Amino acid sequence: MDPAQFLHASRVVIVAGKGGVGKTTVTAALARMAALEGLSTLIIEVEGKSGLAAVFGQEPLTYEEVVLARAVEPGAAEVRGRTLTPDDALLEYLEDHGLRRVSKRLVSSGALDVVSTAAPGIKDILILGKVKQLERSGTADLIVLDAPAAGHAISFLLSARGLLDAVRVGPINTQARDVLEMLTDPARASVILVTLPEETPVNELTETAYKLEDRVGVSLGPVVVNGVYPLVDGLEVDPDEAAADADTTLRPGEADALRAAARFRRQRESLQEEQCERLAEKLPLHQIRLPFIFKADLGLGDVDNLAAAMRDGVAKLPS
Repeated sequence: MDPAQFLHASRVVIVAGKGGVGKTTVTAALARMAALEGLSTLIIEVEGKSGLAAVFGQEPLTYEEVVLARAVEPGAAEVRGRTLTPDDALLEYLEDHGLRRVSKRLVSSGALDVVSTAAPGIKDILILGKVKQLERSGTADLIVLDAPAAGHAISFLLSARGLLDAVRVGPINTQARDVLEMLTDPARASVILVTLPEETPVNELTETAYKLEDRVGVSLGPVVVNGVYPLVDGLEVDPDEAAADADTTLRPGEADALRAAARFRRQRESLQEEQCERLAEKLPLHQIRLPFIFKADLGLGDVDNLAAAMRDGVAKLPS
């Protein structure tokens, strides 16, 4: 598939997955891939503690939009980012409707928490309503939403449908209806699920995928399998034989350490391939595999490497 075609398929891409699978890193890589393809890209963070800005070497995101990565290559575009919170979204909504005087007092009084208890999903719909507004305004060619972890992601995306049942008239009903229209239109929104090539994340991703399709009606893109160990040739060669062929010698204990490392790597490769095959059997979606980055803290260069790997993965998808 042409990467440009893939990136233009939906104006909003929601990246979701179990906590710890690297969905924030995938969000950054997808945004960077889009920007390098010339699409102005806006990352939206909704949980506020993902560390997404740090990957770009920037300060933590706020409600105000900032540039995370400038367009430094010919034909590229910039990556921008911001955080959305229910309180800030409510303040902006009320101020836009001429209620500036009461807006801050309403939020500071905790009234939003009371309302959210009476009408579950109201906080999520405030965030998604703002996403819908940004999508409609054309503020960016592509909006990438770093969604809550898998369990909350389902309720987050179900909030519009739930509020339609609970609130039959008024602005909340209208907002929920508009959000649901966006989520169920593949040209406007789609979800990319992220997993690791391990049993528990694969199980949870599969369950999440079917719930999102059946209960939300959102379009699912390819699955991103993150943290895949690249295949290494020559692991079956004995270290002593390899040393002899190279006309060198190993120090005491090095051959055993190398054998143990090779054995671990072969087991890891076998395990991840088994889980990728099991995922393909359980969930009929194409896979994009991203390599494991052997670093504790990732920077923009690492994100660019992952963006290139994602672009290669997209290019291998059927048109």
